[in-house]
Amino acid sequence: MAQDVAFGKERLKRARYAVAAVFCVHGAVTGSFATRIPWIQEHAGVSAGQLGLALAFPAIGASLVMPLASAISHRFGARAALRGLLALWTLSLALPSLASNVYALCAALFVYGATAGMSDVAMNALGVEVENRLDKSIMSSLHGMWSAGALIGSATGTLAAHLGGDARLHHLVAAIVLTVLGAVFCQGVLDLRSAPDEEPPPRFALPPRSALVIGLVGFCGVFAEGASLDWSAVYLKEQLGTSAGLAAASTTAFALTMAVTRLVGDKVVDRFGAVRTVRVGGLAATLGGALVVLAPHPAVALAGFGLIGLGVAAVVPLAFAAAGRSGPNPSQAIAGVATITYTSGLIAPSAIGGVADVTSLTVSFGLVTLLAFGLVLGAGVLRTGDRTAARSGAGAEARR
Repeated sequence: MAQDVAFGKERLKRARYAVAAVFCVHGAVTGSFATRIPWIQEHAGVSAGQLGLALAFPAIGASLVMPLASAISHRFGARAALRGLLALWTLSLALPSLASNVYALCAALFVYGATAGMSDVAMNALGVEVENRLDKSIMSSLHGMWSAGALIGSATGTLAAHLGGDARLHHLVAAIVLTVLGAVFCQGVLDLRSAPDEEPPPRFALPPRSALVIGLVGFCGVFAEGASLDWSAVYLKEQLGTSAGLAAASTTAFALTMAVTRLVGDKVVDRFGAVRTVRVGGLAATLGGALVVLAPHPAVALAGFGLIGLGVAAVVPLAFAAAGRSGPNPSQAIAGVATITYTSGLIAPSAIGGVADVTSLTVSFGLVTLLAFGLVLGAGVLRTGDRTAARSGAGAEARR
């Protein structure tokens, strides 16, 4: 019996490392694509406005087809579904750079987003399952691995762009390498299968109510994250008159803060619980937003953006974890939360720009600050995924 338990723990550890590697591969695709957007824009011959329209299509594609991930996992099993969906996502990296006009670019980005969303749901559902079986937090570090992968992908993309490489060749090579790596890593994830008599989930269905409530907390976190990533450099340059180099460094610093916080966040969650972690994180993000809005000097604004990154880093991982425990179908609930967070990521950049056009960027980040405070108010809905609270309650019950 002891040997069986030990084997189970070792198997779960391997499954954890495997799904972490999958998260890294998924992030690397995003980083590889993002760094070559200027090349893709020039090659496709699209204006800034047309590019903005095209860049909405990944979120549209993801939002429309993410519910399919649950049905695919039910039919083929979690491992096979993830292997196939991840391969479609990594191979889709090669499509946008082939587009020669705005219509082809929109179509390519729709496929790119659709495959991203479905593989995202599949890997998060497996991550939640491993976390449940290990009975300790791992979702924050899994998303930290995604951020690390995005940084690796962006670093290789930056090098390719610096060398003047053709993005079609760069993305083709990256797609092949990442597809092979993804297939290898998927071999180690849990091979979960539905019971023969289990009713298949609907291909398309509205998210359960629990996922909608949890998704609103994710919406606040992703909005603050997306606004800071896309607008921090512009804010420092236009509002505080910094150099282009320092302004660009703020984006990198924000991304690094997010990645590091996620990689170490599980220990914090295990000690203090999901609700308290998000509530304190929301306070940090709110303080950071206030510093950005009131900053008299670039250093103060940089500290503010750092606090926003620190505060919102764990929100999405914990929202997915809570969704995965909120009902009988984790994939469907995670798909619902993912749809809301993807929508937030789509809305945030344009909303910040729209408010700034009417008022100023300072007012825009006032809105970010208010949404960050929403994390403080709404953190309680994550209690579903809070194992720390559950253990405390079980311990109290046992002492009676």
